[in-house]
Amino acid sequence: MEDLILRADNVSYAYEDSEGMAVRGVTLGFRAGEMTAVLGHNGSGKSTLAKLLNGLYIPNEGHVTVCGMDTQEDEHTWDIRRSAGMVFQNPDNQLVASIVRDDVAFGLENIGVPSAQMPARIETALRQVEMLPFIDRAPHTLSGGQKQRIAIAGILAMQPKALILDESTAMLDPRGRREVFDTVNRLNREQGITVVWITHFMEEAARCDRVVVMDDGQVVMDDTPKAVFSQAERLRAMRLDVPPMVALGDLLRARGLPIAHEAMDVSAMAQEVLKCR
Repeated sequence: MEDLILRADNVSYAYEDSEGMAVRGVTLGFRAGEMTAVLGHNGSGKSTLAKLLNGLYIPNEGHVTVCGMDTQEDEHTWDIRRSAGMVFQNPDNQLVASIVRDDVAFGLENIGVPSAQMPARIETALRQVEMLPFIDRAPHTLSGGQKQRIAIAGILAMQPKALILDESTAMLDPRGRREVFDTVNRLNREQGITVVWITHFMEEAARCDRVVVMDDGQVVMDDTPKAVFSQAERLRAMRLDVPPMVALGDLLRARGLPIAHEAMDVSAMAQEVLKCR
């Protein structure tokens, strides 16, 4: 269990103005270098879980640890935020400075990074998200996808162990969604950053290593994308769907074509169809 970057042990949480639990008895671990999608309809508890994993919320019951640090212990607050950075849904709510350079520097200033070290860390982080040419631009002149990449750069500059993204592509157009997902996916593959990707886009979840499904505040499925999306009827009963290519694969197999179940994106599906010619 020592390779768990994020861990929730029998965690429950209720909002002050709510009678029920938003998260109920959740036990989950997120391993180093793993990219996990968390799915669930609105109100299922997935965004609450994200804030619990980052220490923004403290559980009413159970414990959350980030790199071994308990979120209930105040002395670890800044180390936890630095270790598990969070990107939210609306990029405009995360950018605070008038130019990109200063925005990426904001988090570094908060954690006390010496000013002499900042330029190199800022440039490295922007290079990682392919936004270095925009270092002196005003954030309000950027597209939604570019703004989200700047928000990610601000976290990367703090050298985190994990990224938690709470529906970070929900407000973006298809191009912006693709840019942000591909950036995070590349950071995971090339640098081994643990990623918790909360989304309602099934095609994004299909590209992750693991899929967790929440319903009514509880974890009800936790497996590979192939195993989860093979249970289409169960997902639909929870008001969820399957990725478009999974649905297409089911249709083609029903018509007798030997389409592999692993074909869950357009490229893989195209290759499978070509084999059938």
